[in-house]
Amino acid sequence: MQKFPMTAEGLARLTEELRELKVEERPAVIRAIAEARAHGDLSENAEYHAARERQSFIEGRIAELESVIPSVEVIDSSKLSGDKVLFGAHVTVVDEETEQERTYRIVGQYEADMKNGSISNSSPLAKALIGKKVGDSVEVPAPGGAKVYEIASVRFS
Repeated sequence: MQKFPMTAEGLARLTEELRELKVEERPAVIRAIAEARAHGDLSENAEYHAARERQSFIEGRIAELESVIPSVEVIDSSKLSGDKVLFGAHVTVVDEETEQERTYRIVGQYEADMKNGSISNSSPLAKALIGKKVGDSVEVPAPGGAKVYEIASVRFS
């Protein structure tokens, strides 16, 4: 059975999402389908088709979460320390070409969210960073050509 590394916060978010889908979303979409059915002809009922599509998404996401959650391996990054990049680390890198500084947290694939600065441990950037230390430079393949970053800091929380 494949294990999925994840932070405790990530597992809590997935568990809450599953609860919300089962307790709130699923009953709501069932009511919406029943209401749309009451309007008559289903072949031309856009509300019915939209509700069925939403139900399909919800059921698929529930099935996915129910298969992932039991396979999660929680990694407590707060017990880690040092200047070496590991899973759960907050890593600040500096683009050696533009001098732009960015901070990322390396997390599991099911909790990655680029908008919040969380990148998957299987992403090219994370793969390049893991195992390196503060002061090291890493080269990361990118569509526009390789990018080179220097690791400015590593912290765990």
